[in-house]
Amino acid sequence: MEPKQYELIVIGSGPSGEKAAVKAAYFGHKVALVEQAPMFGGAEVVTGTLPSKTLKETALFLSGKQEKGLFSIERDLSRKASIEDFMYRKNLIMNSEATSIGVNLQRHGIDVYQGTASFEDLHTINVSAPANCSLIADFILIATGSYPYHPSNIPFDGVRVHDSDTILQIKHFPKSLCVVGAGVIGCEYATIFSTAGCKVLLVNDKSSILTFVDKEVTQELLTDMKENGIETFFNEKVSSIDVPTNDKEPLRIHLESKKVIEADMFLLAAGRSGNVHSLNLDKVGIPVGPREQIFVNDEFRTKVPHIFAVGDAIGFPALASTSMEQGRIAVAYMFHTRDLEHHPLFFPYGIYTIPEISMVGLTVEEIEKKDVPFVTGKARYADMPRGKIMGAKRGFLKLVVTREDLAIRGVHIIGNIATELIHYGSHLVEDKKDLYFLISQVFNYPTFHDLYKYAAYDALSTIAGRKLKL
Repeated sequence: MEPKQYELIVIGSGPSGEKAAVKAAYFGHKVALVEQAPMFGGAEVVTGTLPSKTLKETALFLSGKQEKGLFSIERDLSRKASIEDFMYRKNLIMNSEATSIGVNLQRHGIDVYQGTASFEDLHTINVSAPANCSLIADFILIATGSYPYHPSNIPFDGVRVHDSDTILQIKHFPKSLCVVGAGVIGCEYATIFSTAGCKVLLVNDKSSILTFVDKEVTQELLTDMKENGIETFFNEKVSSIDVPTNDKEPLRIHLESKKVIEADMFLLAAGRSGNVHSLNLDKVGIPVGPREQIFVNDEFRTKVPHIFAVGDAIGFPALASTSMEQGRIAVAYMFHTRDLEHHPLFFPYGIYTIPEISMVGLTVEEIEKKDVPFVTGKARYADMPRGKIMGAKRGFLKLVVTREDLAIRGVHIIGNIATELIHYGSHLVEDKKDLYFLISQVFNYPTFHDLYKYAAYDALSTIAGRKLKL
């Protein structure tokens, strides 16, 4: 049987793969998409983004924090009911989104093949059962995502010892949880399970958390973690875990420092590896890094110019939002669609901890390395009328501003709906808007967008050397 010819083959239906395939088809190109799993969506839908955010909302609901308003009304919800609610909502959203992706691919005339993809040569992809076929294309886009890293000393069982995929299949909320890794996934799950009422122990091999985030923001999160009973162990590594035969007995987690901690469940959230082992990349001369991530240039081209890679398969930041845009940008370079004259210099990052963190542009630490004079401006949630109405106790918005031109170079937020508020900051940073532009804007009142204006006034106060009357 002769291989079927396409202009583009996309491998993977996660956020980057779907958006790339749909964009190419929208511009009239013949596209095939290969998906190994029986369900569309990859980690975004099945094992990561949407399920974990559903768990976050379930934890907030369980704690009553989601329902607190002017009168601090709380709901009483049992743990058993909450985990059932989570599973129901997770499955509902997962099935709905997977169906929507399938409909979208069909609407755009994209041919879908289910099976595992592997390179036969530079332009040919073999697809295993159930498709059992070969495809040829001018361009190939690798969007195969990632899988949790499994060190050999951790006895994963998917029951009490989990990775970031299996933790979403739990049957009950544990009484206590040891989370290893203080990156995005680790911090998200630590705060989510703490909010749900679990005792959380957070272990990290570094002296800080979220190392790419502004340090004042991470310190605010650490303070919040401490206030909510999360116990932290820094500069520590796990050497082994004792799993008792009696599931009513705690796990004994041995650290390299000889400390032993006990917990009902264990979660390793210490990174992911590129899901590329079945692609036969060596056949086409594409090297990978130590965690099997593919190396690409600014156009998301691999070492082979007509083969592109995007999303989790290329590593940091490995966020659904950035992955989607990477897929679209790669297609723009393949087919010269001219709809993207340039891709954004700064992507917003959203971290769904409780409280949320979001950022765009330069951190204080990054601008200090550039040796450029700068100031910061900060406004706290608790000082805003909207914050007072909602009972906000913590959280702030911080601007990083260059002194010479008063241009806003970074926006950093920790607090309620930070991942929503950051998008206005993205425009400020991308367009190099200055403080005077910002203070001239009119926002609805009362809203959290006033944080931007008051942070701008705070920065101007610092420059003026006196406190301005607002």
